[in-house]
Amino acid sequence: MSDPGHLPEVLADFAVRRVGPAVPESVAALRRHHPTATEAELRARVIARGRRAVVSEGALVGGPFLVLIPVAFCAALLRQARTVLELAALDGRDPTAGPRAAELLVLQGVYEDTRQAQHALTRTGSVTGAPARWKRWVTLWTVTLRMARLLGILTPDDGSRDADRAVGRVGRVAVQAWRWSLLCVVLLVGMVAPLVWLPYMAATYHRADTRLAERALAYYFADTPQRPRRRTPRLEPDVIAATLRAVVSLLVPLALIAVTFLTGLRIADSRWPVLGITLAAASATVGALWYRGRHLRS
Repeated sequence: MSDPGHLPEVLADFAVRRVGPAVPESVAALRRHHPTATEAELRARVIARGRRAVVSEGALVGGPFLVLIPVAFCAALLRQARTVLELAALDGRDPTAGPRAAELLVLQGVYEDTRQAQHALTRTGSVTGAPARWKRWVTLWTVTLRMARLLGILTPDDGSRDADRAVGRVGRVAVQAWRWSLLCVVLLVGMVAPLVWLPYMAATYHRADTRLAERALAYYFADTPQRPRRRTPRLEPDVIAATLRAVVSLLVPLALIAVTFLTGLRIADSRWPVLGITLAAASATVGALWYRGRHLRS
């Protein structure tokens, strides 16, 4: 991504062009498999299926391996876009049409209305030439932060303009500071104990996907009941619970490190290769078990 400033527009356009063509068949298959389901039940199934994929696959990719977080963010955003396109198809709209990209940008909170979004999509062009070598890491960091904001990870409210005006500046700053502090702590700990990312990212994706689904339902379907908006910022219980689970998950790598040192296992007369292999294998194994458990419970 050589143009991180237009990341939302690029992803929305990519989703409509590449993901949109597969949506009609997916919706048709859903109707065939559930012929007696009402329209509301079909919508709920689309949302549940999308949320399961976003939470399970996104957290699994970015959980055991910290360096894959940008990949996990991108996968989560594209899966969320597919859910929005499937809801649009249930409403009788063409998921491959250009206006769907503008609608996706509005639902993500990037623009206030589709007219502004469509204008931005028209002005967005491909940037020719690769960035300089020293700029690549800066670009990657910028893109990762942009994706985190699109997913709602770094935003202090529910993503709506009304909620942003309703809460005070002090409240927004306080919750934003809490989010950044928590993210930094988990990031630092995750460098030596990657398992802490699994519960944290799962809860974060679940919250963000719920918000986007609510906005999409309200946008496409007039019969959707409106959920009362929260007027004051607060620390979400699911994020607090995920943080506690992440802290508990530290026991796994600590126990493995202790066993490695107590047994005196070495490779080439060094403990570090053993520690690296042990932590990587534990992360992959626990991640696979966690992924399987999520699907069995869903």
